[in-house]
Amino acid sequence: MNYGEIKKYDIANGEGVRVSLFVSGCTHHCPGCFNQETWDFSFGKEYTQETEEEILDAAAPGYIAGLSLLGGEPFEPSSQEVLTGLLRKFKERFPQKTVWCYTGYLFDKELLEESRARCAFTDEMLSMIDVLVDGRFVEAKKDITLLFRGSSNQRLINVPESLKRKEVVLYEPGV
Repeated sequence: MNYGEIKKYDIANGEGVRVSLFVSGCTHHCPGCFNQETWDFSFGKEYTQETEEEILDAAAPGYIAGLSLLGGEPFEPSSQEVLTGLLRKFKERFPQKTVWCYTGYLFDKELLEESRARCAFTDEMLSMIDVLVDGRFVEAKKDITLLFRGSSNQRLINVPESLKRKEVVLYEPGV
């Protein structure tokens, strides 16, 4: 897996100050995407054990609220094994910190049901995510007043509650 960037002090992609990993590779190709260079699976640098340690070390300070995964597309099947390994270590070291993930796939229709995105790691990956921002970016629904998302069709989902109740439970920022 390749990645395009690691932001160590990100305040735009989830609540609080976060470490954000922008993975490479996306097949959605949403018109108006803010990060088109990451569509290419070979964009950026190779993700290595050193990369993983850099991310975990950056997440260690108390003022870091958590980790955000973006892309590209974190739920591309070719990325899920690596990201699941990262999330295991992150949750082990920082159980009180949150994980946010941005995906163009729909939580209830593509990640929980049979789809191109589902693979052997999907369920475990979802089990370690606190907030999922789902849905493709739709340029006609772009709204810069929305918190933590680019278009009004995208949802902020409370993943633990949604998995427990077996229905989509929306996340309310700041609550």
